[in-house]
Amino acid sequence: MKQVRELLLQTIGPYLVAVVVLVLLRSTGLAQTVDLLLYDLITAQRPSPSGRDTPITLVGIEESDIQRFGWPIDDGLFCQAFDRLNAGGVDVIGLDIYRDKGVGPQQQCLRDRFRDEPTLVSIFNVASGIGPVPGTPTERQSYNDLSLDADGVLRRDLVHVTGQDEATVSFAMRVMEVATGDRRLRKAMDAGSHQDAWLSADGGGYHNEIDAGLGLQRLLRFREPWSYRFYSLAQLLDGDVPSEAIRDQIVLIGSTAPSLRDLFNVPHTRFRQSEEVFQVSGVEIHANRVATLLDHHNGTLNTGWIMPGWGNWSLILLCMASGTLLGEKVPTLRRSVLVVVALSAGVAGGLTWLLWEHIWVGIAMPTFGLLSMGGAAWLRRGAMSQQHSQQIKQLLGQTTSPAVAQQLWDQRDELLSDGRFEGRQLPVTVLFTDTVNFTSVSEGMSPRALMDWLNRGMEVCVPAVTKRGGMVNKFTGDGMLAVFGVPLEQDSKAEAQAAIEAAMEIKAGLEQLNKDLLKDQEPTMRIRMGIHSGEALVGSMGSAERIEYAVIGDSVNCASRLESLDKHRHEGVLRVLLSSTTLDLLDPTFKSRLDLEYWGPVQVKGREEPLDVSELKMDNAPEAAEATQP
Repeated sequence: MKQVRELLLQTIGPYLVAVVVLVLLRSTGLAQTVDLLLYDLITAQRPSPSGRDTPITLVGIEESDIQRFGWPIDDGLFCQAFDRLNAGGVDVIGLDIYRDKGVGPQQQCLRDRFRDEPTLVSIFNVASGIGPVPGTPTERQSYNDLSLDADGVLRRDLVHVTGQDEATVSFAMRVMEVATGDRRLRKAMDAGSHQDAWLSADGGGYHNEIDAGLGLQRLLRFREPWSYRFYSLAQLLDGDVPSEAIRDQIVLIGSTAPSLRDLFNVPHTRFRQSEEVFQVSGVEIHANRVATLLDHHNGTLNTGWIMPGWGNWSLILLCMASGTLLGEKVPTLRRSVLVVVALSAGVAGGLTWLLWEHIWVGIAMPTFGLLSMGGAAWLRRGAMSQQHSQQIKQLLGQTTSPAVAQQLWDQRDELLSDGRFEGRQLPVTVLFTDTVNFTSVSEGMSPRALMDWLNRGMEVCVPAVTKRGGMVNKFTGDGMLAVFGVPLEQDSKAEAQAAIEAAMEIKAGLEQLNKDLLKDQEPTMRIRMGIHSGEALVGSMGSAERIEYAVIGDSVNCASRLESLDKHRHEGVLRVLLSSTTLDLLDPTFKSRLDLEYWGPVQVKGREEPLDVSELKMDNAPEAAEATQP
């Protein structure tokens, strides 16, 4: 049960963590923040047309106007302004100033103007409960409510709210209708037949932004900030505005003075490199709204497109699945990381390019989904790799060559089953060693000194085996069992040659070791070795408490018998007996360079058929006398 829990934790745990991270990114608003920052950056960097290309002129109430005329502005001054504008031949005048209550002695004048003059549009505010100029006909009333995002940035345009009375029309829509005399656009919206890039609560980069789904809302289209034709109220009243400058124009009057606080943060303000406060006035915001509706009316607007919520979710799930698949299936972990990171960059870059083209798809969650699920796969693979590494080390019990270790790692899923190496019949070459006169040597040394002496000998033998792809399977007290051709099947001929080359290196190493031992006044070391090639049963053997990599069969027995054969026939530091099965595997050229002494057929214990035995002399007899002196 414990193993099952650990397996589930290793397999599912990383993905659960990834899902939790994604949920937190969305629920905390961090993902939306990233999406909105990207939206603002692209909007600010994307070239915007100039407001001068529109038939819209702004008349602003500036700080100098407040100082001159006071605040609030007297109703009589607005009457003078309207008269001058109408005399200049304007199409419509939109007053973005609240006047539900009169100011000054000429209040009735203002009310008469709004009642009688067809060019005037008044505003009211639904959220604040502020009414229009009293007496304004319903067909020239409008609400100026704006939709701010939670971060205080104005990105959305509340174009229209369907199912309302005739007076409840947006300021921009009413100004456009009075200017053109065309109400078809609003009627199409009321009927649900007008298609546009309408926002929803989960549309584009919004994540459950409930206000975005109220009424018919779209993303604001901005002209270059401060690019509209502009005059101050004082310039208009002083007669400094030429009639030709306002003829056939849509004129919007509103406050631009910072002290009146009718200023808004927009995408362009987020990345402006300036110490001064940079915000856009409400009247300019309305100018952008009117300009967009005029483009609608003229058929010149690129409406763009916004991914609906279900589309965003589908893309997120697709990216999560892709991250999981690529994280799990790409052959190497390094390559998997490169592929997932490259794909994430491609997704983010592609979606950013679409945003540049006015197609808004959520960027953060798909990208995070790819990376998080890919990361979960990497974490799971890393944990499983660590587990497999520990299993391989435990099962083999010894180190192998770097090449074999890499092969084991690459094929671990094929080789391991339930934490064990499956039993396999493999062609192998077995190398068996034993230390000569170990018993007599041990009688004259302390346990610690004896162990150090043995280890010095193994430091000669083990590297000679492992560097050629062999595996030291076990230590047999004062000897060792080494196998070439496991745990992965190799070229039998190459493994036989590797075993003999290892024996040659061991001989040279023993000669140097004995020189060092003589200097240290310690006994010299002599070794017998048997080498045999054949089939062997290999795999994990043992119980849950103790398990090891076992090499079983006649080949092991034959190598052991060769090592112990005629112990008295031993010259030099190393005696190597080879069976004919090993010699037959050797390349003829390599074999011809060997100094072999043929012993003939030998009957070994535990085997019916005799072995053809030869001794590898290696020209070591001259050194034997010196090297073996106590």
